[in-house]
Amino acid sequence: MNKIVFDSPIGKIAVFAEKEKIVRTELKTKEKSDSVITEKVLFKAKEQFGEYFAGKRTRFELEYCFCGTDFQKSVWRELEKIPFGKTKTYGEVAAAIEKPKAARAVGMACNKNPLAIIVPCHRVLGAGGRVIGFACGTDIKEWLLGHEAGLKGEHKT
Repeated sequence: MNKIVFDSPIGKIAVFAEKEKIVRTELKTKEKSDSVITEKVLFKAKEQFGEYFAGKRTRFELEYCFCGTDFQKSVWRELEKIPFGKTKTYGEVAAAIEKPKAARAVGMACNKNPLAIIVPCHRVLGAGGRVIGFACGTDIKEWLLGHEAGLKGEHKT
């Protein structure tokens, strides 16, 4: 597995790839940069993350794959549908995947999301719009939501 590590406004980010597909992101990583990076998708990921943090990108266009249970994959596919600058609650995501009583399970699936930011689990909130439950900390989740709210309404990629 190859990786690329780069700085961002929320700390170092590591992006991992296999066979030209992104398989995992790590926010606030302790990973060290590899000296030789051969997968083009990693350079593309770094470029798109840079555009996202610069306010020039609202959607990632990368080849990636999910590794998880069928339930987790259904949650992650639903997260992909949440538009930039918008949010849903865990209950709304549960209802959208036709599991209306599974809000807690949706939260656990969000916690296991291997593609943070690319698949926007940070756009999912607790009941009443509370900022809860982000594997890297609610401070990062609040930062990402604030970043997107500040750019909402502007036409981006």
